[in-house]
Amino acid sequence: MSKLPSKASIDQELIRELAKLLSENDLTEIEIEHDQLRVRVARHLSAAPTTAYVGALTAAPASPAAAPVAAAPTDPAKHPGVVLSPMVGTAYMSPEPGARAFVEVGQTVRQGQTLLIVEAMKTMNAIPATRAGIVREILIADGQPVEFGEPLLIVD
Repeated sequence: MSKLPSKASIDQELIRELAKLLSENDLTEIEIEHDQLRVRVARHLSAAPTTAYVGALTAAPASPAAAPVAAAPTDPAKHPGVVLSPMVGTAYMSPEPGARAFVEVGQTVRQGQTLLIVEAMKTMNAIPATRAGIVREILIADGQPVEFGEPLLIVD
């Protein structure tokens, strides 16, 4: 039976330093492990992924042909069929390099079907469809870093 550290033995200064590192380096989470003590400090930035994504949309229309697409007032994060990243990590569209993607735009998916994987801390996490439907849009690229709550794709 392992002995867990008591609340009194947890180094509060260490936690403050980790929180300071989060802010100074604009991180969303940090985790350290030493002996049997593991400390994870995280913060939730609800506006950051949306703001970054909107900025990418406004920079995209370089030609007049792209203007009607950019003029669409839809925010992917507010779409009822949006699939959000449940964690910070790297998104992969296929189970291994060179393999066929889990899903493609226009493909019909069933609830619970794996849409992509997010690697976090060397663990591959399957991201399932929350409902059955058709993949309307894939909002990320294969191998792209993603934040917690970031829109990944849309299933109608």
